[in-house]
Amino acid sequence: MSLKVDRDSMAFTFKGGMLPMTVMELTSADPERIREQLAGKLSQSPAFFQHTPVVLNVEKLDEPHLALERICAVCRAHKLLPVAVRGGPDPVKQSAWALGLGWFPPQEASRPRPLESVAADGDAEAEAELAEPLEPAGEAVSSDALAGTTAGGRIYRGTVRSGQQVTAPEGDLVVVGAVNAGAEVLAAGSVHVYGALRGRALAGIHGDPQAGIFCRELHAELLSVAGNYKRLEDIDPRLLGTTVQVRLSDDQLGITPLA
Repeated sequence: MSLKVDRDSMAFTFKGGMLPMTVMELTSADPERIREQLAGKLSQSPAFFQHTPVVLNVEKLDEPHLALERICAVCRAHKLLPVAVRGGPDPVKQSAWALGLGWFPPQEASRPRPLESVAADGDAEAEAELAEPLEPAGEAVSSDALAGTTAGGRIYRGTVRSGQQVTAPEGDLVVVGAVNAGAEVLAAGSVHVYGALRGRALAGIHGDPQAGIFCRELHAELLSVAGNYKRLEDIDPRLLGTTVQVRLSDDQLGITPLA
């Protein structure tokens, strides 16, 4: 006997997602040292400390569970919100759970899970044969979004709508169209947007510091390369609406114009 599920009565559904998340890699378990450094950072980048969720990476600490609660308190005092802990032995996992935090295995032990996005209703997705690098100049964008896969990457043709996520788990992501506000594009390699970028763009999602973001018209809500990111309010207003590239240099995210 089968039971019919009344979808109108459902309170929620589970969906996979890959959200931008800052990792705070701890090299000291001394809460006072952490407090001192956070205070200095706050004076340099006050916009960053606006209830930003962070994952505490404790892989380099010997006994991080001993001070985990105090470290979390220091973070919250500086408007950072610890949401999870990465790494550490079993006591760390237990401490994280006791504090209401999630726990992730050490980075070397965790294998990135490919994430495929759900295209909007009416969009068609098809596999394409291996192609030459995309030449976007003068190319018309179809009203129906057609997603294709290239060797080691992905081409997405059309507008990435608000609430939609498009991912290239391997290689670069090329979007031949715009990325609307509230949309998200992610790639293991670089992200290329041949249109206006108004949503969130994350390159090097598995930690590749050589990745970059390239777009024809910058209005991004958030830019991230290998976990280093800038919000819209951190971007030089003179660069908004222009064609730019975003790359890492000395662990700092730089945005420069493209001719």
